[in-house]
Amino acid sequence: MPYDVNEDLPQRVQNVLPDHAQDIYREAFNHAWDRYGQDEVRAHKIAWAAVKKEYEKGPGGKWVLKKKAA
Repeated sequence: MPYDVNEDLPQRVQNVLPDHAQDIYREAFNHAWDRYGQDEVRAHKIAWAAVKKEYEKGPGGKWVLKKKAA
């Protein structure tokens, strides 16, 4: 079940990820969904891995953009 817009993402994803991270999640999920034969569990794992490349969990469980090293 690919996601057309961020509002279609699971509520638990929407609640903790900022808009840009939701874009990353949605695009990674949709790509993995197509590539790995509609394996939903695998697609969610890949989507979270994609988010973790640019975001980290901050205070209160919300995800924040990683700070780049100077």
